[in-house]
Amino acid sequence: MNKIYACIDGLTTTTGVIDWATWSALRLDAPLKFMHVLERQPAREAASNYSGAIGLGAQEALLNELSELDEKRGKLAQEAGRQLLAGACERAAAAGVSQLESRLRHGELVDNLMEVEPDARLFVLGEHYHARQPSKIHLDHHVERVIRSVTRPVLVATGEQFEAPQCVVIAFDGSATARKTIATVARSPMLLGLPVLIAMAGADNALARQQLAEARLALTTAGFTAEIELASGEPEQVLPALVKAQGAALLVIGAYGHSRIRHLIVGSTTTTLLRLSEAPVLILR
Repeated sequence: MNKIYACIDGLTTTTGVIDWATWSALRLDAPLKFMHVLERQPAREAASNYSGAIGLGAQEALLNELSELDEKRGKLAQEAGRQLLAGACERAAAAGVSQLESRLRHGELVDNLMEVEPDARLFVLGEHYHARQPSKIHLDHHVERVIRSVTRPVLVATGEQFEAPQCVVIAFDGSATARKTIATVARSPMLLGLPVLIAMAGADNALARQQLAEARLALTTAGFTAEIELASGEPEQVLPALVKAQGAALLVIGAYGHSRIRHLIVGSTTTTLLRLSEAPVLILR
């Protein structure tokens, strides 16, 4: 349980994923392993399904040609993946990471991550979806499926360019999940030394102030410089703008604390913040 796994796919956020994974590996003094997963393509229909559509001889010739094209496409995809991984390792090594590995894998991304999870300390992914409106109605997407499936922390990189965070914003609501998030941050060296803003959205009352004070005490006791902010409004409306105002910030949120059925009915603040945040997001269990 010590490696950082960075999943790269060649999309626009790939460089950001590489750099965030590199930053994390250096902060944690942990080995870094890059993964590129070639997802399975649907199997081509059997030749018998085309019976009567074209002559048998022509049909077999066309299907053979299609099979050869599929094979060639697969080889090209593997070669592209190997080059992508080699480039990622070269970039990370140039930044100072000494313990590096890479692996080309096949199958579904979630299945592969669950397979390596016992050896993982952190997963780093690129965003696959970005919302413009704070809607709570959502469907599963790549990143969300990973977050719901694994129990290790997940760092979701946003944008094409990496900028080292100058501060951390922790989304806090006083719940057991939020308190566990504070405790996890307090124990980890990954964010130590960065100023922390503990942000809560909601009514300004004695209970909220007490919960924020307790969270701040837990972090300052662990050596962090921490401040608190209580803003009026819904988290998905208030927190993205608050994070953006901090400049180069990393948003930290707790993973889903309720049942899957509840999320399908009423939505999830975790999912909404993940989709709306322009800053990278670290999701903790």
